[in-house]
Amino acid sequence: MFTLKQFYDVSLDLAKKRGPRPLKDIEEGLKQLKKDYEKLDEKKKAYFDMESLHNPFLDSRIESGDSKVNLKRILVGIDISVGEVLVANELNKRGKKIDAVIAHHPEGRSLIDLTQVMDIQEDIAVAEGVPINVVEKLMRSRIGDLNRGLHAVNHFQVPEAAKLLDIPFACFHTFADNQVYWFIMNYINKRKPKYVSDIMDALMELPEYQAAKKRGNGPMMFVGDEKARAGKVSFSGFTGGTSGSKEIYEKMAAAGVGTILAMHIPEEHRKLAEKYHMNVLICGHMASDSIGMNLLLDEAEKKGVEILECGGFTRVSRAKKKMPF
Repeated sequence: MFTLKQFYDVSLDLAKKRGPRPLKDIEEGLKQLKKDYEKLDEKKKAYFDMESLHNPFLDSRIESGDSKVNLKRILVGIDISVGEVLVANELNKRGKKIDAVIAHHPEGRSLIDLTQVMDIQEDIAVAEGVPINVVEKLMRSRIGDLNRGLHAVNHFQVPEAAKLLDIPFACFHTFADNQVYWFIMNYINKRKPKYVSDIMDALMELPEYQAAKKRGNGPMMFVGDEKARAGKVSFSGFTGGTSGSKEIYEKMAAAGVGTILAMHIPEEHRKLAEKYHMNVLICGHMASDSIGMNLLLDEAEKKGVEILECGGFTRVSRAKKKMPF
């Protein structure tokens, strides 16, 4: 037996262990938050998000349905809309029972709390040589912009549809993003790439990127040249909610970063990376997210869970294989 809650617990544990932030710092933060909660009056406690007391990645959570449901078959997508929820319901009607739908990109409360995980980017930037006082101020402004932009979104449309159809629904966003950050960083660093082409060659040995390339959407140079020397490689574009502050590129260049690896990059950010003479290799959004989800789903597969793909997700199993680093 392997329940949705057990899958959540395993994924949360792996996200803590494989993310940029030291586990000690995570646990200290949770302890402090609990102390802060206990000091609140009853009116404020009524609106406090209890999930935050044990989960530091609030864009990842079980959004609706029975968390104790036994998982035998799940439908997994990078993006889940009401359409995919209806697909799950149709499969149920046809006798192919879907026990839960798992999205990567957040919906519901997970989407509201997307910016709550962006401080992860501060840890990455500091590790790459950017002073903490600088990156904190840059991120504060960006988080404010995003919070205002997200405020008007219809956040609960998808989880409410799943609830009406009695289909448990969860979002594993930073849970999965921390996996691909850990995986790609270790995989590339082991290769000790001299040129950007060495990084591209290594990426193209991974089946998720091979599948994306066959569909016409493989890894691509957005700035610079594959023949260029890689220099100091940043893996900042894999976790931390969404794109951070555009002003960070000047600071990264000053810290000696030569090449940025990312899932995706806004055009305004790309232009600034180009201005500061950095190489930018975009690995691909759906393919990179698929790697992160696959590393979590391997844990479900080990428990006998059948995984159906939808919504841009490409399933590759490493459950019985050694990691390539």
